[in-house]
Amino acid sequence: MKLLTDLEIEKRLTDFPDWDHHENALYTEFEFDNFKNCMSAVMRIAFECEKLNHHPDWSNVYNLLKIKLTTHDAGGVTELDFKLAKSIEEIVEVE
Repeated sequence: MKLLTDLEIEKRLTDFPDWDHHENALYTEFEFDNFKNCMSAVMRIAFECEKLNHHPDWSNVYNLLKIKLTTHDAGGVTELDFKLAKSIEEIVEVE
């Protein structure tokens, strides 16, 4: 995968207002009503990650999910990260 430039990333992020770019990765946090809803989203996202063979660095505490996307093989943000971010947005929007 081709690394995206900072300019390309910033331009693409206009479509992802809940995401930020720093330290060669895309970051976001989602807060859910409760732990169960958070874990439900995590499981749905996990299936999408497997489908794309692209896995985030993430963590959760109770109802807060933190996600970091980067393409480790490429050393930064690629189109694959934005593809997964879009899927994550669609999954979380449904929750």
